[in-house]
Amino acid sequence: MRSPVLLMCCLGVFMIATSFSLKICAFNIKSFGEAKANNKNVMVILIKIISRCDLTLIQEVRDCKGEAIPALMMMLNRFDKSHMYAHLESKRLGKKTYKEQYVYIYRKDMLQVQEQFYYPDLSEKNETEVFSRPALIIRIHSPTTFVKNFAIIGHHTSPKHAMKEMEELFGVFQVVKKKWKIENVMLLGDLNADCGYVTIKGLKNLRLRNDPKFHWLITDEQDTTVRDTTHCAYDRPWM
Repeated sequence: MRSPVLLMCCLGVFMIATSFSLKICAFNIKSFGEAKANNKNVMVILIKIISRCDLTLIQEVRDCKGEAIPALMMMLNRFDKSHMYAHLESKRLGKKTYKEQYVYIYRKDMLQVQEQFYYPDLSEKNETEVFSRPALIIRIHSPTTFVKNFAIIGHHTSPKHAMKEMEELFGVFQVVKKKWKIENVMLLGDLNADCGYVTIKGLKNLRLRNDPKFHWLITDEQDTTVRDTTHCAYDRPWM
């Protein structure tokens, strides 16, 4: 897909704050599992990146043994003793043999995860569903910032169906807004929203682009990959 080691979209979102701002990040590590967890150099890089952020959504966690994330969290809390980090991980998601997890890593001394749910609901089997894997949505309480409560839709689109899934995310926003009666919603993740996975015409027609209440935080010209041979804005968080 992208880099043989890492793919990063490190996004700082600074809310108007009473005492400090929040930095919220999205990070596709690409097949994070046993091999990377046992590579000390890779793990050092990962914890340095994650420690920059108050909340990080990690994607492409592919660890059948369930040991990679605990190892990462232990190293992270040892590395940055000024904060206490906690995490929330999804089930292994995917319709076929390919499965991955989403993991939210956040500073527990600053943020509180109040609720979570999947969309579509995991209990409802629908083989015609657009999403290759459901989004993991969380509601956050931030006691010290001006925006006290907000929701995050965490999602990684399938490269083959990126356009269809992005269009469907408009409906996910509506569900979140109605469920929690909340206006402050952010989408994080690798949307594969550039280069060969989308068309210019398709992007222009997206409801998430046409509706003025949505603000795309990464522009078309930016590069969210680490390879020298690519220049693509795959990661397109909006709020």
